[in-house]
Amino acid sequence: MPRNRSGRSVIQSAIDIKRWQQHPPSVVEARPARCPACGAASCPLGGAIRLQGHGRRERQIWGPASPDQPPEVISVTARRYRCLGCGAVLLVVPRGVLGRRAYSAAAIGFALALWGLALATAAEVRRRVGPAKILGDSAVTGWATLRRWARDVAQRRLFAEAPGPGPPASLRQSAASAAAALAASAVATTRALPIEHRAFLGAAHAA
Repeated sequence: MPRNRSGRSVIQSAIDIKRWQQHPPSVVEARPARCPACGAASCPLGGAIRLQGHGRRERQIWGPASPDQPPEVISVTARRYRCLGCGAVLLVVPRGVLGRRAYSAAAIGFALALWGLALATAAEVRRRVGPAKILGDSAVTGWATLRRWARDVAQRRLFAEAPGPGPPASLRQSAASAAAALAASAVATTRALPIEHRAFLGAAHAA
């Protein structure tokens, strides 16, 4: 159960980013079945609602909407809830949105695959994944965020279910191992697509 910087629990909905943006769910549609903190049912049979709507919060999501589209920044309205039983405050976000990360899970999986499997340069990965238009001098040849993602993968802080390459491994090898696992988790009908496209799709569901 990841937490954002404010300490609230971040819960992914079954609704993906595109559908959430087109048709933001109501407080009823987005309400989790249970409080992840205390396990209480949100709407017990014959009882009062225990997970009550607690406002909304705008959340930015960075990265391309699909592997063939340019990177962008979009905003979605996340739903907040408060458990009357334990007092936990929950933030419900679309599927594929990660706590403490501006980029979507799909964008991160895509970046790892481009760097680790397609052997693109860090600068090329940033061009295809990062929406920033004004870059510093260091961004011409590298991208610190990409290396941080690979390091988080190696330390099991990102896509923890993906098997690691085993020590000793470089950051690029860690990226490749995670990306291959994400690509393998994409639905079978995507097998004809490039592996980085499959990693994009697999990451959206694996996060």
